[in-house]
Amino acid sequence: MEDALTVEITADPWAVTAFTGYLLVVVAIGIFTARFSSRGVSQFFVGGRKVNRFVVALSAVVSGRSAWLLLGVTGMAYTVGAQAVWSVTGYIVAELLLFIYYAGPLRRFSERYDCVTLPDFFAARFGDRDGLLRITLMVVILIFMVSYVSAQFVAGGKAFQAGFGLSERSGVFLTAGIVLVYTVLGGFLAVSLTDALQAVFMILALLVLPIIAIADRGGLAVVLSELRSIDPLLLNPLPFTAGVLIAAIGNLSIGLGSPGNPHIIVRYMSIDDPAQLRFSAIVGTLWNVMMAWGALFIGLVGRVYVPDVTTLPAQDPENLFPVLAQQHLPPILFGIVVAAVFAAIMSTADSQLLVGASSVVRDLYQKTLARDRQVPDRTLVVMSRAVVVLLVVAALGLGMVAEALVFWLVLFAWAGLGAALGPTSILAMFWRRTTRAGVIAGIIAGTLATIVWDRTPVLAGLIYELIPAFGLSLIITVVVSWWTKPPEDTDALLASMEE
Repeated sequence: MEDALTVEITADPWAVTAFTGYLLVVVAIGIFTARFSSRGVSQFFVGGRKVNRFVVALSAVVSGRSAWLLLGVTGMAYTVGAQAVWSVTGYIVAELLLFIYYAGPLRRFSERYDCVTLPDFFAARFGDRDGLLRITLMVVILIFMVSYVSAQFVAGGKAFQAGFGLSERSGVFLTAGIVLVYTVLGGFLAVSLTDALQAVFMILALLVLPIIAIADRGGLAVVLSELRSIDPLLLNPLPFTAGVLIAAIGNLSIGLGSPGNPHIIVRYMSIDDPAQLRFSAIVGTLWNVMMAWGALFIGLVGRVYVPDVTTLPAQDPENLFPVLAQQHLPPILFGIVVAAVFAAIMSTADSQLLVGASSVVRDLYQKTLARDRQVPDRTLVVMSRAVVVLLVVAALGLGMVAEALVFWLVLFAWAGLGAALGPTSILAMFWRRTTRAGVIAGIIAGTLATIVWDRTPVLAGLIYELIPAFGLSLIITVVVSWWTKPPEDTDALLASMEE
């Protein structure tokens, strides 16, 4: 079996057919939702706050996962075994808490003050009359979002190359073209509906593959026994050295990034009835848990089938997922698995494109440069679509000329957004003493701390940069807020978030 796994993944006509059918459905959703999304910026960027609770639940969880879950976590579980559980526990818990405590107040506040973006929320909360806070947020969001989208396109190119034999560059352009079509046409509603569809593909791939692979090996008891014979520590989720403990803490802290990533937060603003967020919390958490455990078990059973990483393509454990799928699934199901990889990629890329476009059109143009005049909604929608196209072009350009830089940036994009916007948004929501000056200082501190920590080898080797950057942003926001004056209408603003 190990020798068979060293062969290249080849395209099968049935697999290509299944994958093509998935892409056609995605594009059809964009066409179907185009008329609704053309009515105004609220419809284009938050679905007019009419999105179903089930769609919100699935869209919120899959938009934050990307290919990192299907390829990265499976590769991590293959390498370190059960200790990879800490990489998924943090974000599952964090997003459950966000659904329960954060999402409702944000949804009610955003409707009352017509907030379409996360910068809208900050501006309304702190009376950002000169636009300085909006501009600061826009710069931070664009820096990380364009880099993140670019990395998703490059990942799509690699997946096309591995799955169907296309050149990587052709795959990059094809990935970007597919995402561009349905995002430009259907806006947030199309993105949310396709995210829900993609969530189904991801869960099928992540649950069906390990079940079949374990059954083919003789059952769970056999797999666990073989894992123990390879290395007993593969089944031990608890840290057993100081270094592993630090790594586990770093992996657990991934959840700190969730409250700072706008493409997740905006989902809470889009639900039709904020009272339904508890239902969304249950569904979203169950989906998160099932996807996470599926990825972990794929890595574990993959270690049994391929005990030597050098027999994987490019000797890369992140290639385990498609290789194991081709070995154990019929062609049509393999096509669905490849579709699941693209679902993970596109569910992140499309959401980030909308966040980037909303920062430019809503926060920079409508609310800052053109704040003294009325701009027709249809004009803003046309501009939004044009900005999405420009962002795709920018992301493609970055992916073509600076691939190494892109993949470096995507490693800390989650941390950068989490550190810059996470502490500040939580304090803005729950601490009445928070001030605009404190938020601006915290955003800058979190951004710079993430970059400096990540690019300093001595520091980067200690712990995941999100932890110190998040902590510094929190401290700076609190300290500066204590020394500056909060908005005079703070009590009224916070009251609008209550039931």
